[in-house]
Amino acid sequence: MKNKEIGVKKIIQVFTCQWRFIFFSLWKLPMAFLARLRVTELNFQQSIVTVPYNYWNKNPFNSMYFAVQAMAAELSTGTLVMLNADGQNISMLVTGLSSSYYKKATTKIKFICLDGEKISFAIKQAIETGEPQICKMKSKGYDIDGVCVSEFNIEWSLKKRKKSI
Repeated sequence: MKNKEIGVKKIIQVFTCQWRFIFFSLWKLPMAFLARLRVTELNFQQSIVTVPYNYWNKNPFNSMYFAVQAMAAELSTGTLVMLNADGQNISMLVTGLSSSYYKKATTKIKFICLDGEKISFAIKQAIETGEPQICKMKSKGYDIDGVCVSEFNIEWSLKKRKKSI
């Protein structure tokens, strides 16, 4: 159990410590580095990711490019998947994404995913049954005034890996 706690702490530190996340994103997620994504909060229940509105993230219509928003939304769900799957030998893959946009994103956007319990249950089912599980997670993006500018539904496929001989 102690190793699990160490793994969880390490994951949380890598994502929430700004300088560690910069190195991690340069190494594993270079587009997240360029877009300046930041994980501001991460625990087993929720994840919060921010993305600034700046020259590199804007489109010709003076709003944030939709793909940048999708990156931040996917990261907010993916960090929860990684945290809850730590040490479980689970294969994880995004198999679907849909989005709705309600307002132009012209400020810093905060993406919030509150589906930690949902992903935890899906991971437990994948381990117990040995069958692939689909988990649909939601991430909503809010501007600095607290107005929801976009909503993403991201579908994750979770499968227990077979042990290698």
